[in-house]
Amino acid sequence: MHLGLLQCGPTAPALDDRHGGYPELYAALIGPGFDWTTWRVFDGDFPDGPDAAEGWLVSGSKFGAYEDHDWIAPLERLIRGIHDSGRPLVGICFGHQVVAQALGGRVEKFAGGWAVGRQTYTLEGDTVHLNAWHQDQVTQLPPGAEVIATNDFARTAGLRIGPATLTLQPHPEFGRDYVADLIDARGRGVVPEPLLDGARDGLGQPVDNARIGAWLADFYRAHKDPR
Repeated sequence: MHLGLLQCGPTAPALDDRHGGYPELYAALIGPGFDWTTWRVFDGDFPDGPDAAEGWLVSGSKFGAYEDHDWIAPLERLIRGIHDSGRPLVGICFGHQVVAQALGGRVEKFAGGWAVGRQTYTLEGDTVHLNAWHQDQVTQLPPGAEVIATNDFARTAGLRIGPATLTLQPHPEFGRDYVADLIDARGRGVVPEPLLDGARDGLGQPVDNARIGAWLADFYRAHKDPR
């Protein structure tokens, strides 16, 4: 199955040599049986349309969905086209936010601050542990959206919007070592130090990345166009 990655920002260069960038992280998360093409939409590189791939993933980003970047409006148009086409669409972190925004929701910088490191969520009635790295949140749902993941800090941490669009606020592609390096590369001077200390303390605890990766792979396969 051919998946298209809409990359919405660069990863930290200091982490790329050790961990790879978003293309490598998502391919490892979703697992075998998928071929990927990456479009760096934040550089103005866009696919011709929804038919360019059988399924889509909108990546994380250091940018805000509400910020004034010239690539966000065309990305939102593409998201609406993919959503309307019925092709499976997944958004992760920034991707979760910009998909919600494109489909009529609202994204804002959260007054409660940051979530970094290992978090506990209720996902479709089950408890899961995943790493997060965000300050922005979806504060108004798009029409027809169902909240499928939540916790006390991020009430709208996962959405299902129609039959084939799925979004998650946390980062199931971020493992322990990646978060440890991300704390040093992008945390210092940006995220309050007590939150970074808490994230460090959680590095030894397990996360459910493999479980979520298999769940997302099943989601793509279940919504593949049979034609």
